[in-house]
This record gives sequence, C-alpha cells and structure tokens, in this order.
Amino acid sequence: MRLILERIAPILRLTRVTTAFAVVSNVWFVILWTRAFPQEPAHAALQSRPLALDLVASAIGSLGLFAFGACLNDLFDQNRDRWLRPDRPIPSGQIRPESAVAVAASTLLIAVLGSVAFGTPSVLLTLFLAGGILVFNGAARFIPALGFVAYGLIYAGAMLVPNPSLAFLWPVWLVFMHAAVVAAATHRVASKPPPVTTRAWVAAGLGCAFWTAAFLWVAGSRSPDASFYWPSWVRPATAIPPAVMAVCFVLLCMHKVHAARDGARGAEKITRYGSLWMSLQAWAWMIAAGRIPESVILAVVAVFGYIGMTLLREIYSLAEQPVGYRRV
Repeated sequence: MRLILERIAPILRLTRVTTAFAVVSNVWFVILWTRAFPQEPAHAALQSRPLALDLVASAIGSLGLFAFGACLNDLFDQNRDRWLRPDRPIPSGQIRPESAVAVAASTLLIAVLGSVAFGTPSVLLTLFLAGGILVFNGAARFIPALGFVAYGLIYAGAMLVPNPSLAFLWPVWLVFMHAAVVAAATHRVASKPPPVTTRAWVAAGLGCAFWTAAFLWVAGSRSPDASFYWPSWVRPATAIPPAVMAVCFVLLCMHKVHAARDGARGAEKITRYGSLWMSLQAWAWMIAAGRIPESVILAVVAVFGYIGMTLLREIYSLAEQPVGYRRV
C-alpha cells in the first residue's frame, strides 16, 4: 500500500487534483442550467443526450484542462522551485521533467477529447484556453496586473466549454471575479514575487472593469429581452444567495488569514476554500432558481469534493511521512 501511495502521490501533487473539483462544479452548473431552461440556446442539443454522458464528458474535459495548467506551472517553475519550494515533485526528484511533459501532453489530449462531445465550438474553445494557459504560465502570471485578470478569465472560459453560447452569463462573471480575487489575495498574503505596486492594483481593477463591461455587452446581445442586462426569464431574486455566499467567503478568508501562522498557510487556506466556494456558489445559483434536483447534484459535488480534497492531503502526508512505530 505504501508503495502505491509513493507512486501516485507525486502525480496527484503535480496535477493539483485536490482543488480540481471546483472546475467540475462549474461545467456541471452550465450543463444543468442549460438543460433546465428552454431559453438557453443549446438547450435542445444538451437535452437530447443522456445527462450522465454530458456530466462525465465535461468532468473529464475540465479535469484534463486543469491538470494541464498545473503541470505547465511546475514545468515553468522547476528552477525557481529548487530554491523556494524544493518539496515539489520535479525539484525533489519524485517526477522527472520528461515525465511531467508527458503528463502535460496527456492531460491536454484528455481535455480535448472531453470537449468533443459538445461539438466543434467547444473543442476550439478548449484549444484556445490551452493557449491562454500556456501564455499565463509562461509570462502573464509574472505581471500581477495582467495575471490576476487572466487567471479569472481562464476559469470563466473553462466554465463555458459545454455551452459557449450560454445566455445567462452572470454566474460566469461571478466565477471570473472570484478567481481573480483569489489569485490576488493569495499573491498578497503569501508575499509572492514580484510585489504588487499601487499602479498594478489600479491596472488590475481597470482590467476587471473592462471585462465586466464585456460580459454585460455579451449578456445583452444574447438576451434581447434583458432588463439591465438581466434576462427576463430569470427572477432577479436569484442573485441574492450567490451574493450572500460571496460576502461569506470574504469574511471567512479574513478570519482564516488572521488565524494562520504565516502567509504561506494563509494563502493555502484561501486557495482551498476558494475552490470549495465555487461549488457552493454554483449550488446557490441553482437553488435560488428553484431547481432542486440540479442543486442536489451540485451539493453532492461540493461535499464529496471537499472530502476528497481532505483525504488526498492526508495521502500526501502518509506517502511522505509514513506512520511508524515507536520502540518503548
């Protein structure tokens, strides 16, 4: 058993699957929402297929894309990690760089195969996102004003893979803002280089404002009957639970960071709870819309995702520091 853990733990750490359930809940929300409302453009196409097929294909595709980004991150950072994070799989020697390249290529292929079930636009969007992930890991993340916004856009774009023509875009916008804020908060709390100047914070805010305007424009064009860019077939009160969840997330992170012993632990907690909150926000949107069966599915994802995240962290610890017996 220990040998198996020692073999799989480096791959799990390389692909960062402990927080990947967030992207699964995002794409599942889009599928469930599209199937639930005939006003959505792709409703007929998704409704005509078995739900299980759509959920499995989207989960495979989103997990593949997430793991691809995580592998690229470690490949680009392997030299820096030798000094700053020598416990990572590549600098510690648990995985060779050549093997990490193979994992990255395999996960990208898996992401593309998962998107095939949803048609050519979804495949093209997946390839575009893969290019965006490459640019982000190679350059954008080293420019905070650009990196925070790009990080949010990648999460929002990945959410749209099952239905690139989604009309109700407010949940996608919330994921964009949530991911951008999490990226900025972890950078600030962990004091990651380079430091963020006042000018960079202003530029990041302007970037978020620009893309918010773009979301509003697209939302208005896809829903001609929208009032203040809100579709008439969605009750305005639907926004209240997700908004409350967003406020609760901010308060929780402030508490966790204050209680953390150092910046690295505080940033890790923000990342962990940020992933959980994406699932909870998807659940909040669905239950606020009165779609109880769909909300149950998303609640199950959140619960099992959090349990899986906790168990995998214990697996890492067990593989790296196995329990032994103390001689008396």
